Amino acid sequence: MFEVNSPVSTPSSNPWRLSVAPMMDWTDRHCRFFHRLLTRHTLLYTEMVTTGALRHGSVERHLRLNAEEHPVALQLGGSDTADLAHAAKLGQDWGYDEINLNCGCPSDRVQRGAFGACLMNEPFTVADGVKAMLDVTGLPVTVKHRIGIDRNESYEFVRDFVGTVSDAGCRVFMVHARNAWLDGLSPKENREIPPLRYELAYQLKKDFPTLTIVVNGGIKTNDDIAMHLQHADGVMMGREAYYNPWLLTTWDATFWGDSHVAPHRDEVEASMVNYMERAFDEDGCPWYAIARHMLGLHHGQRGGRLWRQVWSNHKLKPLPPREVLAIAREALARGAEKPVNAG
Repeated sequence: MFEVNSPVSTPSSNPWRLSVAPMMDWTDRHCRFFHRLLTRHTLLYTEMVTTGALRHGSVERHLRLNAEEHPVALQLGGSDTADLAHAAKLGQDWGYDEINLNCGCPSDRVQRGAFGACLMNEPFTVADGVKAMLDVTGLPVTVKHRIGIDRNESYEFVRDFVGTVSDAGCRVFMVHARNAWLDGLSPKENREIPPLRYELAYQLKKDFPTLTIVVNGGIKTNDDIAMHLQHADGVMMGREAYYNPWLLTTWDATFWGDSHVAPHRDEVEASMVNYMERAFDEDGCPWYAIARHMLGLHHGQRGGRLWRQVWSNHKLKPLPPREVLAIAREALARGAEKPVNAG
C-alpha cells in the first residue's frame, strides 16, 4: 500500500504537489470544471495556447475560464519574448494563477512554430522568454519540458537547461521523464516509445534543491504518485486522470490531507448537467461538447459501458441534457443488474 508522507514537500507549502497535465483537445474549461468537482486542491492546467492565437485570434475563446476552476494555470506555446510577455499579461488579466511555458511538445506543427520541445536546444531563448513574462506579471512562471531531445540521453543536457532557465527566475519545472524524438515519431508515440527515466528528474531535485521539481510521464496510480513524492516535490498526471477521473476523488484526502467527504458519482453527474444548462444559456454551448469529458465517470463500474454509450450517442444530441441524464441512469441501472457472467 502507498504511503503519503513525503520528505520533499508538504501540501501546505507546495501548490504543485499534485496536478493534472495540460492535454491538447482535452483540458478545456469544461473538462477543468468537471475535474474540479472531483478534487478541490489539485492544480489544473489549460490546453497549450499559442502566443499567435492570442495575438491574432479570439482572446476570449482561448482564455475564458470558470470561477470554479481555481487553482488553474495557463500553458503557453511560443518563443518570441514580446509575444510571451503579451500572452502572460493577458493570462494574469483573465485571472489565471500561473503561467507555464511548453518546452515539451514534439509535434511537427509546434516545431514549425519554433517552440515546444525543440526549445530545449535553445535554453537562453527560454530564459529570455521566462524573464520577459516575469517582468510583466506577478504570477509564478513555470516550465514543462522533457529530459532530452532525440537520442541524446545525457543528463548534463537537461541539467544545463534547467540551470540556465532557473537563472532567469523560473523556480518550478515539470519534468516529463522521457526524451522527445523530433523526427520519426508521432506525438502519441513520443508518449510511449522513448523510455521513462525518472531517475533524471530525481537527480535534478538533488542538484537543484531550492527548485520545485515535478515528475510527469507514465503515472497511473496512487502508488506511483506516492513513490515519486519520495524523490520530487510534485507529480503531474496526464491521460490516466482523463480516462479514469474518479481517481481524482481520492487525492484530497490522500495527498492534501483534506478529510472532506468525496462526492457521489450521481452528484457529479447532476452537477455536470446543471453546468451544461448554464453553458448553453451563456453562450449556446451544446451539451455534448461538455459530456465528452465525463465519459470516464463510471470507468470500471458495472453498467458504465451502457451509461457511456448514452452520453456519446449522437442520435440524442437534439434532446435536452436532463432527458439524456434520465436515459443514461436507466442504462446504468440496467447494466448494474446484469449478471456478471451474462453476455
